[in-house]
Amino acid sequence: MGTVKSNPVFLYDVVGVGANSVDAVYVLPEFPRPAGPAAKLKIRSQRLSPGGQMATALCTCAALGLRTSYVGAFGNDDNGRRIRGELARRGVSTDAAATREVPNRHAVILIDERHGERVVLWDRDPQLALRRDEVPAALIAGARLVHVDDEDEAIAIDAARLARGAGVPVTSDIDRITGRTRELTAAVTIPIFAEHVPQALTGERDLPRALAALRAPHHRMLCVTLGSRGAMVLDGDRLEQVPGYPVDVVDTTGAGDVFRGAFICALLRGDRPAEIVRFANAAAAVACTRHGAIGGVPTLDEIEGRLESDPSRKWDGPPRRGRAAS
Repeated sequence: MGTVKSNPVFLYDVVGVGANSVDAVYVLPEFPRPAGPAAKLKIRSQRLSPGGQMATALCTCAALGLRTSYVGAFGNDDNGRRIRGELARRGVSTDAAATREVPNRHAVILIDERHGERVVLWDRDPQLALRRDEVPAALIAGARLVHVDDEDEAIAIDAARLARGAGVPVTSDIDRITGRTRELTAAVTIPIFAEHVPQALTGERDLPRALAALRAPHHRMLCVTLGSRGAMVLDGDRLEQVPGYPVDVVDTTGAGDVFRGAFICALLRGDRPAEIVRFANAAAAVACTRHGAIGGVPTLDEIEGRLESDPSRKWDGPPRRGRAAS
């Protein structure tokens, strides 16, 4: 079938504003505990792996044929050069990214080899924070879609408002709670949350009611990822939970970011909400079967192979021309 085709009418199909990282990944026989035999563990394997929320999502979009541009900040150390080179190798433009005279954002990721779950320990120099003048207005306004995360919330909010003002739809990666999370949710067109966020924002333990409470008039839909259980999407008053695809999990790192990248591709195609989520679930499932965040990014053929386990639902072509409806 081939990869998803870019739309040359726009400067970029997807502009992403947010985080990149280089991860030191350690695979362990189990998670460490301070007392007992798990207080000292032999490392099964270790590696350096490029990742970060936005970088991984954009690499997913690029792998599916979309023209992408990254807006963020790199350090000037080996890690900064490594992640910048990886994005370039995968077809993500870094022309709009900044470089700082500090170490790049990095993380230590501990993976329990029994089930692939992970713990992330990260650090980011404050000087890596983006400034408002480093987000090109023309780049944002000239995109088919803008994707933001919550790394630099003030900048993400500004970018989302700028995009919406230009008629550009905005998706999000929101996986933590701060004093501005509500503001960021309201700034975007399609909020995509980690599972714990809606309840934490609203105090509502019932997830559908929490999503309904967060919905704003301009929200085209709201989505929440549910790990191995798939994802839930609220489209107007229609709520659908789309189950995930069972896999033998190797590493869950970056699966949510891959989900968002695949979600964007299906959205730009014009798929119905449930089909968007089904495609994204399949992509995330493939990502969980291999190591690394960017290393787990699947191809279109691999996603289609996963979708074939549900013969009535299959990705059936490239995105339609033009922006997604906002």
